Amino acid sequence: MTNMNYRVVILICLASLADARANEQLDDPTLESSEAVVGNIILNKSDVFDLSNPEEDRALYRLANRLHMVTKDKVIAQQLLFSSGDPYSERLLAESARILRNNRYLYDARVKPVRKQNGVVDILVETRDVWSLGPDLSVSRSGGENRTQLGLEETNLFGRGQTVRFNHEEDVDRESDSFEFFDQHLGHTWVSTFLRIADNSDGKSNLLSVTRPFYALDARWSAGVRALDDKRRSALYLAGEEAAEYQHTQRDYSVFRGWSKGLKNGFAKRWTVGITQDDSRFEVVPNATLATVLPADRKLVYAFFGLEIVQDEFEISSNRDQIGRTEDFLMGSRLSAMLGWSDTSFGSDRDAVIYRASASHGFGALDKNALLLSASTSGRLESGHAANNELTVRARYYRTQSAKRLFFATLSASSGHALDLDNPTQIGGDNGLRGYPLRYQNGDSKLLLTVEQRYFTDWYPFRLARIGGAVFADAGRVWGSNPLGSEQRGWLTDIGFGLRIAPTRASSRKMVHIDLAFPLNGDKTIDNVQVLLEAKRSF
Repeated sequence: MTNMNYRVVILICLASLADARANEQLDDPTLESSEAVVGNIILNKSDVFDLSNPEEDRALYRLANRLHMVTKDKVIAQQLLFSSGDPYSERLLAESARILRNNRYLYDARVKPVRKQNGVVDILVETRDVWSLGPDLSVSRSGGENRTQLGLEETNLFGRGQTVRFNHEEDVDRESDSFEFFDQHLGHTWVSTFLRIADNSDGKSNLLSVTRPFYALDARWSAGVRALDDKRRSALYLAGEEAAEYQHTQRDYSVFRGWSKGLKNGFAKRWTVGITQDDSRFEVVPNATLATVLPADRKLVYAFFGLEIVQDEFEISSNRDQIGRTEDFLMGSRLSAMLGWSDTSFGSDRDAVIYRASASHGFGALDKNALLLSASTSGRLESGHAANNELTVRARYYRTQSAKRLFFATLSASSGHALDLDNPTQIGGDNGLRGYPLRYQNGDSKLLLTVEQRYFTDWYPFRLARIGGAVFADAGRVWGSNPLGSEQRGWLTDIGFGLRIAPTRASSRKMVHIDLAFPLNGDKTIDNVQVLLEAKRSF
């Protein structure tokens, strides 16, 4: 072997040794304590289809990539919680990845260190776009009722991360033509803007929200305004059929300001103050065809004070509520509470204490067994008496059996007291009891149990959607009085099975559910088989 060949071999060995040492340094938990700083931030943005993969290197997919505008660099960079020259923080890399994955126009995102030299760490940000422009066309059926939707939606306008949507929708309640605009980073800031204008068959609905949220655990302030002007016909139900109706006009305006000291010892504590006006008026429906039952008018104008505590404890998983997609779960504690005072001197029609509170926590590990618990309560105190008081608890249990099989169970219970007539407790085919008509039982308290055996397959037809399936059973009932006076029907149960189709190239986060459900009790008017076609955000 010549001297030149020896030199080449030595150089290769030294380079390999240097790469190995670099990798060891990147995996070293002392990387932060070594006072490393962020160097280059490398954006690796993948298009909708990976043309280096022979299975995706097809004429139609190449055309789709050419027509699609990849998300702009500044849109990605805006959402990173670090910049070149900042101290290296593994936590900020993980949180930045969660923020990016929350965007509908991205299928996935990864943020990781790739190189360290002389105390400087280069960061790689990997993202994959999805097809963002397309018809919003769907036909769904649940609880024995159909819903159709036809529209056009762009979720990444000119690669800027903005959403524009035109939509026509028909369901059991109304027909609606609407326009929506959403920008999560108005003017390259953290200000989020949402506008919705809807012309409905039973009235109009306009919503404007401009908010700077606590976008990160270490965010120090938030602020926002919200205005809703809504008019619609609403109905009360008996055994899944409309039995009474009323016209509801709501004007809801609020403004708030929040502040925080940021993330301290693994917890973020946030304070909020604000003012809300919630004005609800109820009238007879013009040309009414059903009996009229009118809830009492309410006008609440109140100042409020809120507190939220969030623990920095998240877990990454997949094949839980989605198929083959990165999922982020908050396993730490989250507490929030709001207390407001409504006074006639503010313009309210009553003096009242308004309150809301919620709490959640996760136990275990998602790769084995995990239990996610949450609870919430809300209501008013008027003249020493509770009004529209609700207490809800929910438990979700995940048991991993293999990479392709998961047992899932969820239990939800709610208890209501002196509920407003326009806030009934309902259970039926549209909210978990799949073998029965929608809004089949009405009362003031309910219990619902669902168990599912979930299956995740490797079937990836045309590399456009991933396929899964489920075998399920539901059981539930309501308690308390129905405002229309019907008797409750006791426990209702059903069993069934279904197919799950999860698109991987479109911006819709919804999964197509095709289910057959078989009611095991109930009245004789219910079909023996319920066919459900729905689009949901989870399995």
